[in-house]
Amino acid sequence: MTQLSLPVEDLVSFHNLPEKARDKKKKLKSEPKPEGKAKKKDKGKAAVQDGETQRQRGKENNMPVAEEREIKSDKRKEKKKKDSKKKKEKNSSEHCEIQQQDPQTSSVIVKLEPDEDGDFAPAKKQSKGKKRARQGEAGELSKSKKVKLEEDADGVETETKPQKKKKIKKEEGNKKPKKEEGAIKAKKKTQEEKEAAAALKLKKKEEEEQMRWRWWEEEKYEDGIKWKFLEHEGPVFAPPYEPLPDSVKFYYDGKPLPLSLQAEEVASFFAKMLDHEYTTKEIFRNNYFMDWRKEMTLEERMVITDLAKCDFTEMFTYYKGKMEEKKNKSKEDKLKIKEENEKLLQEYGYCSMDHHRERIGNFKIEPPALFRGRGDHPKQGMLKKRILPEDIIINCSKDSKIPEPPPGHKWKEVRHDNTVTWLASWTENVQGSVKYIMLNANSKLKGEKDWEKYEVARKLKHHVVTIRKTYRENFKSKEMKVRQRAVALYFIDKLALRAGNEKEEGETADTVGCCSLRVEHIKLYPELDGDKYVVEFDFLGKDSIRYYNKVPVEKQVFKNLQLFMENKQEGDDLFDRLSTPLLNKHLQSLMEGLTAKVFRTYNASITLQQQLQELTDPEESMPSKILSYNRANRAVAILCNHQRAPPKTFDQSMANLKSKIDAKKEQILLAKKELKEAKKEAKEKESEKLNKVVESKKRGVQRAEEQLMRMEVQATDREENKQIALSTSKLNYLDPRISVAWCKKWTVGLEKIYNKTYRDKFAWAVDMTETDFIF
Repeated sequence: MTQLSLPVEDLVSFHNLPEKARDKKKKLKSEPKPEGKAKKKDKGKAAVQDGETQRQRGKENNMPVAEEREIKSDKRKEKKKKDSKKKKEKNSSEHCEIQQQDPQTSSVIVKLEPDEDGDFAPAKKQSKGKKRARQGEAGELSKSKKVKLEEDADGVETETKPQKKKKIKKEEGNKKPKKEEGAIKAKKKTQEEKEAAAALKLKKKEEEEQMRWRWWEEEKYEDGIKWKFLEHEGPVFAPPYEPLPDSVKFYYDGKPLPLSLQAEEVASFFAKMLDHEYTTKEIFRNNYFMDWRKEMTLEERMVITDLAKCDFTEMFTYYKGKMEEKKNKSKEDKLKIKEENEKLLQEYGYCSMDHHRERIGNFKIEPPALFRGRGDHPKQGMLKKRILPEDIIINCSKDSKIPEPPPGHKWKEVRHDNTVTWLASWTENVQGSVKYIMLNANSKLKGEKDWEKYEVARKLKHHVVTIRKTYRENFKSKEMKVRQRAVALYFIDKLALRAGNEKEEGETADTVGCCSLRVEHIKLYPELDGDKYVVEFDFLGKDSIRYYNKVPVEKQVFKNLQLFMENKQEGDDLFDRLSTPLLNKHLQSLMEGLTAKVFRTYNASITLQQQLQELTDPEESMPSKILSYNRANRAVAILCNHQRAPPKTFDQSMANLKSKIDAKKEQILLAKKELKEAKKEAKEKESEKLNKVVESKKRGVQRAEEQLMRMEVQATDREENKQIALSTSKLNYLDPRISVAWCKKWTVGLEKIYNKTYRDKFAWAVDMTETDFIF
């Protein structure tokens, strides 16, 4: 049997070819080559051709295929032993040498490619590096040039070109991986999107400014006239009640009980609130049950006699599920709802006033529900009935298109009164108060009203000294009515108390103001906690918010209070010779337009201005300046008794913030340690690169310290505002020009103080105010 001596690559390549391809290849090799192609390029090519000759000989001798494969296998084993020895001797020196060569000249190509005549031969690209790789034995490659077999277009497995891999290795230092490149592109794209969004937002803001009705630059209408043309589409009514599915039952005394549609709707109001503390309050439950029974049929009233036996659990679970379903709606469904709401807003949410498009504030009628009230309101739990078109009074101009009521209904009345600012009104059933649909807070009518309010308060500044002198003189008046009026005015001025109005018994909560204080609402202490002549106030103010305060007062005021309380019981009025109308009439005589509320607005605004002057430090950081503003605002909120219940999530949010503060402190300690080590290393080696590292770490420490300060300021702010409502005074009692001037003076972004709603509401103040404004 003739022994074949073939290079490893050719044996492997030839052996792995399909039988049909091998026959084709043998046939091609048997044909003579053109002279130009017969030239030998290097030793590797000679070895390949020698291998082809040996294979041809084997064919001529009709060597069996099995024997040929056995020879190839023995040859591979022998060759493998020799290769392992040579690899150990060469080590990795040859690999390093090849890696350092230019990829254009050091590429090793071992793929067999067909020439012009279809003959398979090594590719033409050769180099010195290739010759070094093949020296000794053809086909020996360094570790860096592993041969990979791949199928070509004809399904024939051939060896890939490792030059591509070498190029990647050569360029790894300069070229970033594809994933990283993709991330950078994505980042750039994201940055571009952000810039585009910012540009769009700026453009939209500019368009809004151009479209804004700058009414403050126009002449005012004559007294009493609010508008000359008003047209709108009327209100949007609450959707009809959707009955419960048959699978959801209401149970009474453990047994399912079907309800009439009206009774079921009112039952659903209670069921939806089952997890709220309101439904545990006795007064809420009693009021609800009383009103619910009014909506029942006679048969239902005969059966349902005890609220404690009512089981709303299945109804509660059903509505809870509906809420979760609403929250988990798909993006497409949410977008559809948003589009429907926008369409509704465009149709009903705007009106035409004096041919300017103005936004309506509350164009939707509140759906029926249970009255909650604030604090311990005596009417909480009562049913707020559904409002129908027959309850609505429409107001618009005579020459406008009167809005159409829903089919089958008609309006209660249509008016054309241009001395009022409302578009529609109705009377609600719980407290008998009149509700209005009015323009949005940033409208001309609201803005004009605010501007006038603050101008009257500013006017009081020039009269307040005289007024205070007058009421102090009246402390000793011989007439009891004058004394009581003087003391009441003192409290309104000093404590920013509301005047208070007379209320019919049982109509609303037992709320009082200054003029309606009773004997049980105050206690007198000649001396308390080191202060003399202390008055303790304890009563329910507006919205059933408790007012509790201990205040040192002037000696004469204290004596007058003792006098007013003589021979009176707890339920008797403290100022029995005074009423709110009498007080306001007296105030009008002191200054035109003066009321008890003007005192409240004046004291709130002047307090803010004084506090800002005292608390603001020009050298402090931006977060500290904002904290100073909030503290000034807080002083006003305390003065006006603007309280709130602490948020339910307050403790958890504070704990989260404190944990972030602790983590940031640890981060700063670590950063400072790294900075210290970097400084030491830079000092020892005196390297410019290390100096840059030190500067970078310095900036990192400084940035982390600023972040820590912001978080600590935020924590302080939250803790101090736990039970104080800053927004009420900011929205209703503080002249916005004070805040705008402060922001402009100290270059604080107005968005840090006012959100977009407030900025739109006070657009007139933002436009006209300079840094030198003084209230």
